[in-house]
Amino acid sequence: NQYPTVFLTLKDVDGLDFESAKSMLQRRIAELCRQYFYLTESEKVNPFDKKIFLQLVDVVDGKTTDTMLKTSLSLIMQMLHDYYEKPVILLLDEYDVPLAKASAHGYYDQMLDMMRAMMSTSVKDNSNLLFAVVTGCLRISKESIFTGLNNFEINSIVDIAHDEQFGFTDDEVRKLLLDYDRSERYPDVKEWYDGYHFGNTDIYCPWDVINFAKKLVWDLSARPSAFWINSRRTRLREMR
Repeated sequence: NQYPTVFLTLKDVDGLDFESAKSMLQRRIAELCRQYFYLTESEKVNPFDKKIFLQLVDVVDGKTTDTMLKTSLSLIMQMLHDYYEKPVILLLDEYDVPLAKASAHGYYDQMLDMMRAMMSTSVKDNSNLLFAVVTGCLRISKESIFTGLNNFEINSIVDIAHDEQFGFTDDEVRKLLLDYDRSERYPDVKEWYDGYHFGNTDIYCPWDVINFAKKLVWDLSARPSAFWINSRRTRLREMR
């Protein structure tokens, strides 16, 4: 709680056309603004910023323009900086989902213009920003929405700095099985779920390990199975 922090996930910004996707983005920004509605009551905040902020909040009767959406994050950060008199931390999750969906449905250029402006106004040369953490599946250096930004530190699955944080390590799996008094099933767990390699570390799929351990609590002779293929994400992928 040392600095004001803005968290936004773009995982639900999707649509068959640009207008529907933009509507989803507008709703996500409106939900974000509602978290900071108290800013509108502060005399520290610029009254003109408040007017735009109120337009962003009202997804029904508000008249949100593309320009307002493009500058929405930077506006919220400006207002937070004015209120707390401290720079803002920006946490942006799944930044690449809107672009991936747009590419699949044929409105990539329009979404690229929207996301590039949003990223540029909130991250590049923003005096209200302390630092930003941006996560996604696409490597940032290869995505053109970050054109002109050259001060990124990129951590990917091939880097060793955080390689143990993508799942369970071997020691963690052994400890989990020991805690449940099921250490003798370690060979099965390793054979079935030790399927990832990040940096210099072999990583187990947490979802599979946890579900198998849960089965073992009730049935010592339970057979391993591929729990990940029964996850909601996989079912949705199969439906598509």
